[in-house]
Amino acid sequence: MKKNRKKQIVVLCIALVCIFILVFSLSHKSATKGSANPPLTDVLTDSISQIVSACPGEIGVAVIINNTDTVSVNNKSIYPMMSVFKVHQALALCNDFDKKGLSLDTLVKINREKLDPKTWSPMMKDYSAPVISLTVRDLLRYTLSQSDNNASNIMFKNMLNTAQTDSFIAKLIPRSSFQIAYTEEEMSADHDKAYSNYTSPLGAAMLMNRLFTESLISNEKQDFIKNALKECKTGIDRIVAPLLDKEGVVIAHKTGSGYVNENGILAAQNDVAYICLPNKVCYTLAVFVKDFKGNESQASQFVAHISAVVYSLLINTALN
Repeated sequence: MKKNRKKQIVVLCIALVCIFILVFSLSHKSATKGSANPPLTDVLTDSISQIVSACPGEIGVAVIINNTDTVSVNNKSIYPMMSVFKVHQALALCNDFDKKGLSLDTLVKINREKLDPKTWSPMMKDYSAPVISLTVRDLLRYTLSQSDNNASNIMFKNMLNTAQTDSFIAKLIPRSSFQIAYTEEEMSADHDKAYSNYTSPLGAAMLMNRLFTESLISNEKQDFIKNALKECKTGIDRIVAPLLDKEGVVIAHKTGSGYVNENGILAAQNDVAYICLPNKVCYTLAVFVKDFKGNESQASQFVAHISAVVYSLLINTALN
């Protein structure tokens, strides 16, 4: 009897232990499921939205991660592109040269007297001769790396106009997401025309993303555009600012800066970038600031803050 009783006690203890383990396991699974981390896209959207809500202006943002996950905040087709459209111009012009069998080393003679001395133009500072001889490659590098307005105007006037550029880009991104109607020269003469060269953040991000992940034009010309954007010298206080001291980060970007009206409102402060991190995550980030009640430096701080948040979330995330 004693032996049987001992066996019963042992069996009962084992059963109780098994029940405890089962209950603990189920409780742990339930707790883990209930406390699962929200999707990265939700965290990005919430974090960006908080920054955007504090801005004394309107900010639109788009992020494309590893060519798959997409995040957008205030994604409306209302943001003046400003010089961001020089990426569009370069792609359209290179496509036209591909079709015509022309080289980017084609020489162009420029009458210096016909250039605008009041606009942003590093080219004019570099060349003082009455007649300037440059290749199309040189002109494109000036527009992409230094955002030269005179170089852009020359190509729109003499090679491929805004309507032709607009038509080609509409084959690459949704027609409703952008419009190119005026040159830098025309916007300089009438600042309101800048609002007719518009984009949605996602439209701009899609174009930059396709430029770096797909084949859109000949390899030689597309590689040239990508390398020129990696050498961009403008707007390093925007998307690039929080990434300058980070090892293993590769950045290609294009900025666009707007005019300040008589009420002290800054029309635009933009940046669109393609960024690759050392953890193999690559992402496109487009930030467009519109009608900002403050100066360029203050607007750039909002862009940089968004860039810093996106970077901090993606550098610590292992994506498949």
